[in-house]
Amino acid sequence: MTKTLLILTGHSKGLGKAILEEFLNLENVKILAISRSTLGLDREDLQEISLDLSDLDTLESKLPELFPQGDFENIILINNAGWIGEIKPVGKLEPKTIQQAIQLNLVSPMILTDTFVKAYGDSVATKIIVNISSGAAHKPLPGWAEYCTSKAGLAMFSKVAAEELKLKGIKVYSLAPGIVDTAMQADIREARAEDFPALERFLNYKTEAQLSTPEEVAGKILYLVSNPEKFEEVIQDVRNFSVG
Repeated sequence: MTKTLLILTGHSKGLGKAILEEFLNLENVKILAISRSTLGLDREDLQEISLDLSDLDTLESKLPELFPQGDFENIILINNAGWIGEIKPVGKLEPKTIQQAIQLNLVSPMILTDTFVKAYGDSVATKIIVNISSGAAHKPLPGWAEYCTSKAGLAMFSKVAAEELKLKGIKVYSLAPGIVDTAMQADIREARAEDFPALERFLNYKTEAQLSTPEEVAGKILYLVSNPEKFEEVIQDVRNFSVG
C-alpha cells in the first residue's frame, strides 16, 4: 500500500521544487505535481501534470485527473503555486494581471481545496491541506495590492475551511514561509523604487543574507504535515517553529 498521497502545485521551481524533493526522499509516497512547466523526471512515484492554474476553464476540465483514488494513510494537498503580480501602486495596475493574480493565488486554491474535500472527505486517512500564504496577508505593503489581497483572501478562506472541515477530520493551514531565496524575490528586487517603497529593504535581505533557503523551508513544511498534532492554529509561520 502507498502510505502517502501528496498533491502539490507549483512544483517546478523555488519552494515547490524543494518541497517535491523532500517528499521524493520518502518511501511509499505517490506524488501528483502540477505546474505550468514540468521537470521531466522519470519516477514511478511521481506524476507531473502541466497546467496553468490561472486558466480556470482548463483547471475545471482537469479536476478529475488531479485527485486519484487509492488506499492511503495520509492525503496531503499543498497549494504552493503563486505569483507576486504587478509591483505597482493602485492606479497603475492592468485589469488582466489583477485577474490573473487573484485567480492563481486565491481562486485556484479554493477550487482545489473544494475538490479535495469532495474526493477524500469521507476517507479515514489523515487529511491535511496547506495553503502557502504570506506575511503580506496580514500586513499591507504599498505596491503589492494584488499579492497582499489574494493572500489575505487565502488566509481567511483557510480559516473558514478549517472550521467547516473539523468534523471530516481535515486539518487546514495557512502557512507563511517567510522570506525565501527564490525567483519571486529576484522579481521583487527588479521593481522600481517609485512603485515599491520597501524596495531597499528587500534588496538588503539579499545582500545581508537574510533570506531562507527553499530547502530549509521545505524541511519545516514536511515537519508540519508529519506532526499536525503539534500545530493547532490555522495561521502558521515557519519562522515561529523549529524542526525537532
